[in-house]
Amino acid sequence: MTIRQISFQNTGFFSKIMSDYLEKDKQIKPFYGNYPSVNGIEKQLNIKKGLVKKQTRTALVNVLKKQYSKVETSDLTLLNIDKLQLENTFTITTGHQLNLFTGPLYFLYKIISTINLCEELTSEFPENHFVPVYWMASEDHDFEEINFFNFKGKKVRWNTGQTGGVGRFSTEGLEEVLNVFSNHLGNSKNAQYLKKLFEEAYINHSSLADATRYIANELFCEYGLVVLDADERDLKREFIPYIIRELREQVSYGKVNETINQLGKTYKVQVNPREINLFYLADGIRERIILKDGMYTVNNTDISWDLNSLELHLKENPECFSPNVIMRPLYQEVILPNLCYIGGGGELAYWFQLKRYFEEVEVPFPILLLRNSVQVLSEKQANKLEKLNITIEELFIKQNDLLKKKVIENSEVSFDFNQQKEFLEKQFNDLRDIAKNTDISFVGAVNAQEKKQLKGLANLEKRLLRAEKRKQYDLVRRITELQNEILPNLSLEERQRNFSEYYLEYGSSFIKYLKENLDPLDLQFTVMSI
Repeated sequence: MTIRQISFQNTGFFSKIMSDYLEKDKQIKPFYGNYPSVNGIEKQLNIKKGLVKKQTRTALVNVLKKQYSKVETSDLTLLNIDKLQLENTFTITTGHQLNLFTGPLYFLYKIISTINLCEELTSEFPENHFVPVYWMASEDHDFEEINFFNFKGKKVRWNTGQTGGVGRFSTEGLEEVLNVFSNHLGNSKNAQYLKKLFEEAYINHSSLADATRYIANELFCEYGLVVLDADERDLKREFIPYIIRELREQVSYGKVNETINQLGKTYKVQVNPREINLFYLADGIRERIILKDGMYTVNNTDISWDLNSLELHLKENPECFSPNVIMRPLYQEVILPNLCYIGGGGELAYWFQLKRYFEEVEVPFPILLLRNSVQVLSEKQANKLEKLNITIEELFIKQNDLLKKKVIENSEVSFDFNQQKEFLEKQFNDLRDIAKNTDISFVGAVNAQEKKQLKGLANLEKRLLRAEKRKQYDLVRRITELQNEILPNLSLEERQRNFSEYYLEYGSSFIKYLKENLDPLDLQFTVMSI
C-alpha cells in the first residue's frame, strides 16, 4: 500500500471558500473562530471548560444509556458514554444524514476523522477525555436525498410513502431492497457479512434511526464511537431557552442575514434563513412554524397558537420542536461539550454563516475541520496510470484538458499554439500603439481584427487536436476509460460509491487501512493505493 497526498485545491473539486479557509485567507477570517490545529484546539478547550451545565451532561448521558440499552457495543463506547458526565470530557462531532446503508463513501471518512482526532488529542492533552460522536440527522425530512446508495454503478433504492422526520420512519419494506442488493453481491465471505449487516440493521430494527445506529456501531464501536439521536424530549428540554428566543425575536434570521450580506460579497451563500428556523415535528409531519399576524401556525396544517399558548406547549412537549439547518448546529453545541465539528466542504460553508448568530446567543462557536478525503486506487489502476504517464495531480484534471495534454505530449509533431498566440497578441499590441499615436478611431478596427485572428488560430488548434485524437485513438480510449473508472461520473468517488464496494474486496481491512493512514489535522487530500 502506498499513500500520496496533494492539496485539496489541486483536485479541482473544492470551492473557493474552502480553499481560502485552508489557506487562512483574510477574507474568510471573520467567519470562523479558532483554526483546526493542536494550538487552536487548546484555545477552544480553555473557552469551553466549565460552560456545559451538569444537568445537560446528565441528560445527555441518560439519553445515550437509554438509546444503547438494546445495543451490543464495546466496553470503550460504554466507557465514553460514562465519561461524558465528567467536566473534563469533551466531544469531537461529525454529523450525517441517515442514508440507506450509509450512502456515499465519505460517511466512513467523516467518522474516521472524528475518531482519529480524539485519539490525537488524548495524547496531546492527557488530563482531558475526548469522545468521538456521530450525530444522526434523524429529524431531517429530505427523504429523496437518502433513500438510495450506489453499488457498482447501479442505484439500490428504497421507495416508501412515509413522511416526517426520517429517523422515525419504519423499516418496513426494506427486505425487498435486501433481496435486490444481495443479487449483486455474490457469495464470498465479505459478501455474506454485508448481507448480514444489512439484514440485522434494517430487518431486525423497526426504525431508520435504530438501523443506522446499528450499522455505525458495528463498523466503529471498537474505536469508542458514540452515536447520538438528538430527537429526544430530555435533550430538547435543555434547548428550550433558545427556542423561546427564536419564537419571540427571530434572532437567527437577523444575525445570519447580517453575515450573508458580508459573506455573500465574496462567496456563494449555502442556505438562507427563514424568519423562524424551527419545524413542528410529530409522527408523519415535519412542517415549518410560521409567524403571521401575531399567530404561530404550522405550515400545511390547521394547527396554530398565540405566543403564550405556544410557549406553554413547548415546555410541555419540547420533543415537538425541531431545529432546521440554521438552528441545528446551535442545538448540537448546546447539548454537547463539543470542541470541533468535522464535515465536508458544503457543510462547513453554511457553518461560516452562523458565527454572528452564535455570538448573539452567547454559545462558543466550534472549530470547523474539513474531513479527510480519499481517492482509493487499486494496484492495477496505479500501474495503468504509470504506463500512461499520468501523475496523481493530472488524474484530477478535467477530462478534455487531460486528453489534450496527453495527446500533445505523445504527438510526433508539436502543435501547442500558445507561442503563436503570444506572438499574435504582441503584434496587435504594437498595432494598437501605432493607432493611438496616429488615429485613435483605428483602435477599434485593430481590436476586431485581433479577435478574428485569435479565433481563427483557436479553430485551427481544435482541428489539429481532433485529428491527433483520431490518430491516437487507443491512447484517448485508455485514458478516458481509466479516468471514468476511478472518478465515477467524473466526480470524486467518495461522493458516488458506497463503502460496500471496497468492503466486498478488502473486508474489515479497508477500514483499518483508513484508520491507520488518515491524519485529520494534515489538511490534505489523500490518494491511497491498495
